[in-house]
Amino acid sequence: MSRKPSVLITGASGEIGHALIARLAAADPDRPIVTLDLNPLPPESAALVRQAVNGSILDTSLLDGILAQYEVDRVFHLAALLSTRSEFSPALAHKVNVEGTLNLLEFAQKQGESHGRPVAFFYPSSIAAFGLPDRTVKAKAGKVKEDDYNVPTTMYGANKLYCEHLGRYYARHYKQLAAELVSGKVDFRCVRFPGLISAETVPSGGTSDYAPEMIHAAASGQPYACFVRPDTRIPFMTMPDAVDSIFRLMGAPRARLTRTVYNIGAFAPSAAEIQTVVHAAFPRTEITTHVDEKRQGIVDSWPADVDDSAARADWGHNPAHGFASAFGEYLIPSIKKRYA
Repeated sequence: MSRKPSVLITGASGEIGHALIARLAAADPDRPIVTLDLNPLPPESAALVRQAVNGSILDTSLLDGILAQYEVDRVFHLAALLSTRSEFSPALAHKVNVEGTLNLLEFAQKQGESHGRPVAFFYPSSIAAFGLPDRTVKAKAGKVKEDDYNVPTTMYGANKLYCEHLGRYYARHYKQLAAELVSGKVDFRCVRFPGLISAETVPSGGTSDYAPEMIHAAASGQPYACFVRPDTRIPFMTMPDAVDSIFRLMGAPRARLTRTVYNIGAFAPSAAEIQTVVHAAFPRTEITTHVDEKRQGIVDSWPADVDDSAARADWGHNPAHGFASAFGEYLIPSIKKRYA
């Protein structure tokens, strides 16, 4: 039985989880890592963790077992039912995304009470938490701040926004007297991720996947019909910068954080600008437009860009990749190799 300060990662079999495990193991090899996921970990990740628990975040008995065995002082709660499936199964999405998050917040609260210090809790939210009413408002809004247009149009976005509020409640109000508002047992820290683009994984039909889909189609010599209009614009970030932002936020002193939820961004090209870059790299590629009205409507409700000045000021958010380097130095060369 280990009582060393330990890390719990839910949803650890995904790409963010894979990168987190590697970074955490390298930074502190002696700190046990425990994972909880419905799917088994890839072998290279499994070799780095103390215990990989296969199961659901809805199974409170599994969480109680981890609570009894480990002294967890950091939680990375990545498990979720993602946007596309959530639209088809809203009741299941609420159960997984909201009730599952509540289970993990209760777990962190109990851990904090048990060992007498706050548990740092990372939660990945999304620009899906925003909901702009129409394209005219979106065009005028410019870079949107965290507290503006919080009227999401999807079940996934509604789940994320509510869980942001749950985290703030546990961090600042739950079981606390007015004079003790900074001494909660859950140190909740959250970023609203923009569209994330990875060179390592194949896109799986997500609402913002038109950017990587263009590159994969071009690199494999296939024609591509983009499902959004050429003028469509949302913020994006590379996966390595997303993982780096998690480490920057979780490493920041609690006293420096002025918010529980932070916007982060890196670059915000239009679909037409992405197409131009892909054409330059793959001159023979054929890219057309075939708008999917459902997904187009969702993307139109997201900001054209986000104001991430609070993240930059409070904990040094500073993505390495802008638009040109993300595509020219990271995405296109790596995806070319995949299909060489």
